[in-house]
Amino acid sequence: MKDRLAKAFALYSSDGALFTFWKGRVALYCFLKSLHLKPGDEVILPGLTCVVVPNAIIYAGLVPIYVDVNVDSFNMDPSKIEEKITNRTRVIVIQNTFGLSSDVEKIVALSKRYALITIDDCTHGYGGTYNIKPNGSLADAAFYSSQWNKPFSTVIGGYLVVNNLQLIESVKKEYLKYKLPTVSDNIKLFSLFHIKRWLINQWTYWPLLTLYRWLSQYDFILGSSQKDELLDVKKPNNYEKKMSFFQQTKAIKEIGKLSERLKLRRKNAKIITSWLIKNQKIHVKESYHCNHSWLKYPILVKNRRLFFEEAAKKKVPLGDWFISPIHPVQRYYHRWFFDLGSCQNSVQLSNHLVNLPTDTKNIEMVIKFLEKMKGNLL
Repeated sequence: MKDRLAKAFALYSSDGALFTFWKGRVALYCFLKSLHLKPGDEVILPGLTCVVVPNAIIYAGLVPIYVDVNVDSFNMDPSKIEEKITNRTRVIVIQNTFGLSSDVEKIVALSKRYALITIDDCTHGYGGTYNIKPNGSLADAAFYSSQWNKPFSTVIGGYLVVNNLQLIESVKKEYLKYKLPTVSDNIKLFSLFHIKRWLINQWTYWPLLTLYRWLSQYDFILGSSQKDELLDVKKPNNYEKKMSFFQQTKAIKEIGKLSERLKLRRKNAKIITSWLIKNQKIHVKESYHCNHSWLKYPILVKNRRLFFEEAAKKKVPLGDWFISPIHPVQRYYHRWFFDLGSCQNSVQLSNHLVNLPTDTKNIEMVIKFLEKMKGNLL
């Protein structure tokens, strides 16, 4: 089964060694642990990210060092990386945000000058490309996710592709320590997969999303994040897990459907961009489009609370990445070594970001909603 998955996965990633995990964050953690770094060594990452990324870094005994993002790409500003490099820096985490890869070659070139290791966070970007090359293929390694709102879904799931041949054996040794999910885990995944498939639609999206997040926050259900991951930096129990047979089976089938989904996302993104340009609103610059796979379409709004309230009334399935610089944490930032004053672009963007759906077959509904909310758009 794993050989079949590796073959399917390589269609959209690279021909590096593939390792599969319970979640994408575990793939990052496994890679960092395999490097045998010293406690306190530093890992550079974007200042606009998901909390599970710095969590994995901290769980590995390392220190996250944040670099502010470019306001146009929502990705790490390469001009600001070098000033954050110290004699303790060992790794740079590149990030694909909303499906956009940008400045990867610059960051990889800089890392080589300082003999640093790179890993590309492609949890938003599986199936996309950077300058024609598959996302994640230029770094030493890359990790991906198939959590329920990612490019393809197995409810939860993670993948590590190691491109640097010199690092594969050490990753294998670390990977062997990880356990397989239990029978109970597989049953829960099976149930959630079919709930998502058959029950989530335009009419149920908002109430089920609210219920799902509440249940996962209190560990009543297999959610994207456990309660401990959002409140503190203590590694959850049974964190080091491999991918289940159920996840592998579903991944092979879901990857086979990806081409058509990517076409739909690109088509819808083009329509949204045209509307935003026509109405003189902030939009993703067309120079970025060739490297964008459009998992979500990011827009900036004046009053996000009002925007979400109206979207719920109109049954528009919005996303809320990133409501904070280390989403979704909104307090106790020091626990994650984050200083609000050090990443001003990231903080400012997180106050206004909203994500439009690009996988919808009813893009007219989205445009109609934008027309209604035009005065709230930046």
